[in-house]
Amino acid sequence: MLLDILIITIKIILGISWLLTLTLILTWVERKESAVVQDRIGANRASILGIRIFGLFQPLADAIKMMFKEDFIPPFSNKFLHTIAPFLSFFFAVVTLAAIPFGNEIVIGSKVIPLQIMRMNVGLVYILAMFSLGIYGIIIGGWASNNKYTLLGGMRGTAQLISYEIALALSLVGLIMIYPSLELNKIVQYQGDLFFGIIPKWGVILQPLGFFIFLIAGMAETKRVPFDLPEGESEIIGFYTEYSGMKFGLFMMTDFVEVILISALITTLFFGGWQIPYLHSDGFHFPWGGKVILNQWIIILLQVLSFNIKVAFFCWLLVLARWTYPRYRYDQLMNLGWKLLIPLSFVNILGTGLVLNLI
Repeated sequence: MLLDILIITIKIILGISWLLTLTLILTWVERKESAVVQDRIGANRASILGIRIFGLFQPLADAIKMMFKEDFIPPFSNKFLHTIAPFLSFFFAVVTLAAIPFGNEIVIGSKVIPLQIMRMNVGLVYILAMFSLGIYGIIIGGWASNNKYTLLGGMRGTAQLISYEIALALSLVGLIMIYPSLELNKIVQYQGDLFFGIIPKWGVILQPLGFFIFLIAGMAETKRVPFDLPEGESEIIGFYTEYSGMKFGLFMMTDFVEVILISALITTLFFGGWQIPYLHSDGFHFPWGGKVILNQWIIILLQVLSFNIKVAFFCWLLVLARWTYPRYRYDQLMNLGWKLLIPLSFVNILGTGLVLNLI
């Protein structure tokens, strides 16, 4: 019992450390990628002992600045709700990490340790629920500030997230029909099978339309350009307009955490998660009959590395989209969600059912 508690504690610490480290790196990636798009150098002034390393110290400088900036609370706001709102958004984003598998199981003696903080047989439902609860931080932050502009941003955010969560959930129905499980690790294991012994049965191959819908709806869930209506930086109506210091930092970090989590979910559900084509529990088995036998720890390392490379790619892709496309108008945003993505989700479900009945 104590050993199990110790293992879970270690996994929680490692998981949160991975998430926060990647969040800091992603703030640097965002600045550098925007600089490349706009033909600039980007942030590169922060240094330690005169060493800059392409601006890699800038995230640390930003974190220190956020910690020591004045925490201003508007005098006519609801102080308790104003304070708790950013923590709600950040908390519900971070706890989503618990259900995501980083790799396969590790076997040490008779002990089997899954590379997942908590193995849940309804992990997919848990993730959708946590994303939904994150809305409370947005609407509470907008309302508690006692500012009509922040309230407008909170209302926009609530309408946007509720609308796109429907498409997000419906896009996964076809996936569940093919991989009959709500446990993420089992979904990843299903994707290890091969068509004709050659092509991996990744979700993006079996559910290309579902992947497209999930990608667009996931981008909307992150509340970033071109779906940044809740913030509307150029319109000054963001739901966290009245926030400063570390509370503002938590809202900003939540956006980056959501980018990482959406990338991790895309990787897990549609791109084989930690799977590498032809890599089995004892090594590589190639279609032409060749074998490469590997140590268990090398296989685990390759699987975890595969997961992280895929997540990094989709983080880069989402940041690229943020600096490439202009913001949608509110009516365009709603039309895209209700008139295109949701009907396409039903088409995908019906098409998947027909194919499963015919084969």
